[in-house]
Amino acid sequence: MLRWAEQDVLTLECRQIGEHYGRYRLHLPEAERAMARSLERYGQLSPIVVCRRQERYELIDGFKRLGAARTLAHLSRLSARLLEADERTAKAAIYGLNRAGGRTRELEEAWIIQALVREDGMSQVEVAELLGRHKSWVCRRLALIERLGPTARDELRVGLLSPTAARQIVRLPEGNQAEVLEAIRRESLSGAELAGVVDLWMGCAERSQQEYLLHHPREALSQATGALPAVHDPRLSEDGNKVWKRVGLLLDVLGRMEVWLAHHGRTGLTPEDRVILIPRFQRLARDAGSVAALSRDFVGELEQA
Repeated sequence: MLRWAEQDVLTLECRQIGEHYGRYRLHLPEAERAMARSLERYGQLSPIVVCRRQERYELIDGFKRLGAARTLAHLSRLSARLLEADERTAKAAIYGLNRAGGRTRELEEAWIIQALVREDGMSQVEVAELLGRHKSWVCRRLALIERLGPTARDELRVGLLSPTAARQIVRLPEGNQAEVLEAIRRESLSGAELAGVVDLWMGCAERSQQEYLLHHPREALSQATGALPAVHDPRLSEDGNKVWKRVGLLLDVLGRMEVWLAHHGRTGLTPEDRVILIPRFQRLARDAGSVAALSRDFVGELEQA
């Protein structure tokens, strides 16, 4: 049962609010940008939740709202509810408040459980009772985060590694995770491609096979599935084959760009890079939107034919 302080909703300066517990939440830049747009348009619709730690307000719920607010020049204050909680119940509240809103993620749950067990000295049975879950659930979450190597953990925390990718990476031995992560970045592998690469890795009998998989992941996937793209499809006309090839190339490039933008874009760019790239991405957004609209029209024509 959460214990709320008796005073009414507080108004806090954003700079007054600490993010000590932010290490138990995933950093999702796109979600923060969406929240910033919402705050810009509608203002703050619900208060954040804080607790007191050594004369400082520490955030428990509302990390996207706080992150978004700090990007808006006109929004320097947020309304907040004060929760009376010690270290253990604060962590439990992070889980409970987000679970109630359907926003908890498997890896965030794992971070909270790991902190309760490793930092606060609780047994897995005690954690299960605190969070209202079964011991086996606690055990699975703890195993998930503790099988993830330090490089992957760091990248996951700052948003360079997606949760979907992390669930695949954790299947690998810790000593091999960093080199597979490097292949993901270099080749901009999609989630489905990464899952296939991990499946192949688990079946490699020799290091030479692993080396080939690291340097040529898409070729290895094609060879494993027998899905090498046909140069010419006899069912299609000459013009049809040309269109087929162009669409295939476009989908491949778009898939790589989608992964880059969603998971590890922006962070490595310098301010000078951004200035130069702005018109290119403006054109990409415009042209991609136009191609999408025309493609929908064409699909409609084909379905009616």
